[in-house]
Amino acid sequence: MTNTLDETGFLCAGCGEWNETSVDPSAGRRQSYVEDCQVCCKPNVLSITWDKRQDAYQIESELES
Repeated sequence: MTNTLDETGFLCAGCGEWNETSVDPSAGRRQSYVEDCQVCCKPNVLSITWDKRQDAYQIESELES
């Protein structure tokens, strides 16, 4: 069985730069994890939810404290 990752992205909460990322749909409609910014390397806490109306993931980021 192969897991398919959905390509998406987020804005870094530190520098505001766009970061491409992947979300694993098998992990559920609500997810949270830390990912470093690809530009400034600051750790971002990503809160991910599946938006049924937009048929896409909604990602909010904040800097890890």
